[in-house]
Amino acid sequence: MPLPPFDHDAQTKFTDPPNSTWSFCQKIENTDSGRKWLEGEKKGWKVIDTEKEDQGELSALLVSGILPRPIAFVSSISETGVENLAPFSWFNLVSNHPPIVSISCRNAPRVKDTATNAKSGLGFTINIISEPFVENATATAIDAPPEFNEWEISGLTKAPSVHVKAARVKESAFSMECELFQSIDIAHPVTGEHTATLILAHVKYIHIRKDVLNERGRVDIIKFKPVARLGDITFGRISNAYRVPTPSWAKDGDKARRALQAKLPSKL
Repeated sequence: MPLPPFDHDAQTKFTDPPNSTWSFCQKIENTDSGRKWLEGEKKGWKVIDTEKEDQGELSALLVSGILPRPIAFVSSISETGVENLAPFSWFNLVSNHPPIVSISCRNAPRVKDTATNAKSGLGFTINIISEPFVENATATAIDAPPEFNEWEISGLTKAPSVHVKAARVKESAFSMECELFQSIDIAHPVTGEHTATLILAHVKYIHIRKDVLNERGRVDIIKFKPVARLGDITFGRISNAYRVPTPSWAKDGDKARRALQAKLPSKL
């Protein structure tokens, strides 16, 4: 069955959170949506032993359950000068002081060129993917040999970096020039096999297109159009967003105490 065409005009809209009247100690079954969610629990639970599960099935399950994931579009260069461009959805922010991000590279079917290049100390760039060039970026995930330059098939444009040798992706509205902070080889606890490399990248410079910034100097998600990775070959857009305030003890501590007190059995 053919899929409907992509809606280029749709924009992220902001709404109230799912339960805007929630208060401390309120249970999920207090709302219609919460009760419907709990109905599904009646079908029971499937418990999976990761040491016994087929590795292919386990991988598919993990990427379908841990989502949405941001995507690091990494530009790197080898010690012999071969450029590499590849997307990684096992990526996230680790620290803001110092600014550290993480990328995990699976060693299947071999050690990724990105991991090897990152360890070389030449630096690399991490570029965030937006909707207009998601197909271009995905093309670079091809399992090409190490000497192949993915830039050539991407249709994307190199932009000079100011600190590292690797180029930025000009089409990306948010790019980070990075140095290797630490690399960690992940070994299987039973077999000892080196199965992945965790790259901790120190962000040295950030390049942001001015047109995606809001009046406060933050990235505007509507203008940015970031792409998220979901399960299998599925990607996602942020179509609806809502704000859920984080409570603070100074402001909300008394409310929390009163809610707990109301739960306690009254003394006769």
